[in-house]
Amino acid sequence: MATCLINTVFVDTQQGVSDLVDWISLQDTWLGDIQPPLYIDAEGERLGRDGKLSLLTILVHPSKFLARPHIIDIHNLGNLAFSTVGGSGKSLKDILESSKFIKVFFDVRNDSDALHFHYNIKLDGVRDVQLMENARRRTTNSRKFLSGLAKCIEESLYGPERDQWRRSKEKGEKLWNPQKGGSYSVLNIRPLPAELIEYCIGDVQHLPTLFEKYKCGTDRWKGLVVKESYNRVLTSQTARYSPHGTDRALSPWTPEQNRMLDTWAEVNPQNDYFGHSEDNGTDDPWDDPWDRRWNKEDEWDDGCDNDYEDWTRADWEGPPS
Repeated sequence: MATCLINTVFVDTQQGVSDLVDWISLQDTWLGDIQPPLYIDAEGERLGRDGKLSLLTILVHPSKFLARPHIIDIHNLGNLAFSTVGGSGKSLKDILESSKFIKVFFDVRNDSDALHFHYNIKLDGVRDVQLMENARRRTTNSRKFLSGLAKCIEESLYGPERDQWRRSKEKGEKLWNPQKGGSYSVLNIRPLPAELIEYCIGDVQHLPTLFEKYKCGTDRWKGLVVKESYNRVLTSQTARYSPHGTDRALSPWTPEQNRMLDTWAEVNPQNDYFGHSEDNGTDDPWDDPWDRRWNKEDEWDDGCDNDYEDWTRADWEGPPS
């Protein structure tokens, strides 16, 4: 994490925004979902239309060794963060609204809500890792509840790397989380405390790892995630969207989509989920089993994945009636 702190750029001037926009504009975009260039997360008090947007963290990720996190001071820059144009002729608003630049979020809904209602930004080119993780589960029942970022990272990191991430998360939450003795106002203190810089970085630093772990080779699976990611963006822009509703804990899949996902998982055992078998490694990673629909009855299990309190920051009161 220390290396990330050294490489982190805190953007609080128009020149800084211009430099960031030009750096993003240099990224290769032709690889698309094979190597997304941007991983993004927003922070603010009750993030959403009724709250505040204080910080926007963007991990520019041309490769593992060239990744560079930027924390944008939305609190002080306001609209200038999105309207300032770089030498490329683009603004950050242009990039966020472009389908050309693939942008990876973990639960994009409130980030999109805040960006749209405060700065009239209509996100495009979004891939939601929370949906990717949920869609790769084997059964309809196991997909009922969504997982939070903390749970996904805990299950994906090991040893010192995971321990460091835990410490950074705990230190940061003690500063901003009122339930842990902190205050949202600390998000607007300048210079931003080092503990919060680490916290912000931690929210995006491991998204490339999660994206790589959860992505699947079939076009239909990818298309399903892309569609639902975009649906999340569109829903967040409507008047009926509730940024803190209990239904946020539930997955979005229709019965038909769940049947398709169940069929895919039946044909592809868990140890072969990404198109490579532990036994012989001869499977075609681009084969689409949904074209060979089975007529078996759906198999259900008793597993359920719910860490609602972790990522909604609200007490779990059971699923909505």
